[in-house]
Amino acid sequence: MNIIICGAGRVGFTIAKLLSDQNHSITVIDQSSDDIQKINETLDVKAIVGKATSPVILEKANIAETDMIIAVTRNDEINMLICQIAYSLFKTPKKIARIRSQEYLDPKFSQLFNKENLPIDFVISPEIEIAKSIHRKLESPGSSDNVPFANNNIRLLEILVDERCPINNIKLNELTKKFPKLNANILGVVRDDKFIFLKKNDVMKKNDKAYVAINASQIQETLEAFGHNDSISKKILLIGGGNIGYNLAKYIESSANDIRLKIIEKNKDRAEFLASELSNTIIINGDGLDEEVLKEANLEETETVIALTNDDEDNLMVGVLVEKFSKNKRTMVLTTKPNYSLLQSSLKIDDLIDPRMNTVSSILKHVHKGTIESAYSILNGEYEVIEAEIIETSDLINKELKSADLPDEIKIGAVLRDKEVIIPRSNYVFKKNDIIVFLAQKDQIPLVENIFRISAV
Repeated sequence: MNIIICGAGRVGFTIAKLLSDQNHSITVIDQSSDDIQKINETLDVKAIVGKATSPVILEKANIAETDMIIAVTRNDEINMLICQIAYSLFKTPKKIARIRSQEYLDPKFSQLFNKENLPIDFVISPEIEIAKSIHRKLESPGSSDNVPFANNNIRLLEILVDERCPINNIKLNELTKKFPKLNANILGVVRDDKFIFLKKNDVMKKNDKAYVAINASQIQETLEAFGHNDSISKKILLIGGGNIGYNLAKYIESSANDIRLKIIEKNKDRAEFLASELSNTIIINGDGLDEEVLKEANLEETETVIALTNDDEDNLMVGVLVEKFSKNKRTMVLTTKPNYSLLQSSLKIDDLIDPRMNTVSSILKHVHKGTIESAYSILNGEYEVIEAEIIETSDLINKELKSADLPDEIKIGAVLRDKEVIIPRSNYVFKKNDIIVFLAQKDQIPLVENIFRISAV
């Protein structure tokens, strides 16, 4: 597939790398010569310095032969204009834009993005995606992530194997006997920064990060099997009431009536806006790094603290203050700089939230061909958890799993057939309309797309 990426920042760079590794033909456009130089020095893609809104620059990027344009510059209006020009002048088939401003995303303006107005096929909102991700984590305490698949019937849990885990050093094939009612499948683990596909005689070890496909109705049972008996937080404090904090508060208010939520927001006007828009949230106008303000927010009684300001260092300092003045709280910290992950353990922060990979995963699911509906990236895109449908032209239809001849780098996790979640065994037979959730190494993505292709041509 020929793809143009407009914007060479962290998100644009990451998308270019992942898609290039999957053998797509990639061109990156950015006005920053420094960012383009980095692209040229690091990736095997075409990189152009210039304005992506310029028809001349787009022609230089061979937009006439392009299947998709992805606009992820730092400016919403420029991203929208890029898609408009790509459609109006060049009839580019698929157009994706990252849009941060909540005004454009207001449901009452839902008709804005269509062929007659702004011809954008898919709008990606990082703030909304991050808020959704944090909300899912709050729903499954003990997991590092909790991702829905198959119309929310299947979940992917990312779980840290720690000293509390009672299934350490137990062979995988013995876990089925130990938990016969548990509808779960361990896809593999990240161990020492490498992903390992576990076989039936393999075991998990302390500090492994396990990826488990489960029946969505068994989240709590699965976490308990891993030794995580944490209860859902009922008292939550957000530091920072920007777009992420605001959207997260709306999700919490709409899903639970028994959660006491407070937000500390430094800007007075923003605090007043939050107070007018949120109905069951206490808003405190103040500095989240001020000990007196934290006392006013009753930090001692708070169970989970989430730092969501626009300043990475402030967010990390929130984690330090919480540990200093009120131990045994769950802390979640937003940070845009990947190197800060090295500080997570020493600062005793439970979750570091990386907005880049949330955005990248949202974009990837629109890039894949065939009937692939969604994707979740692991290890910066080295592996993907994918959802796809079995259609009548698929090579898998009516085959047993053991006869499907799938590479070792592809592992089937769970299946939704009608309304039933199935953990497939070797004699499982693929049927038309099955929704499959599976893990694949990035090198296998072209094969995956071929297996789930829309037609036999």
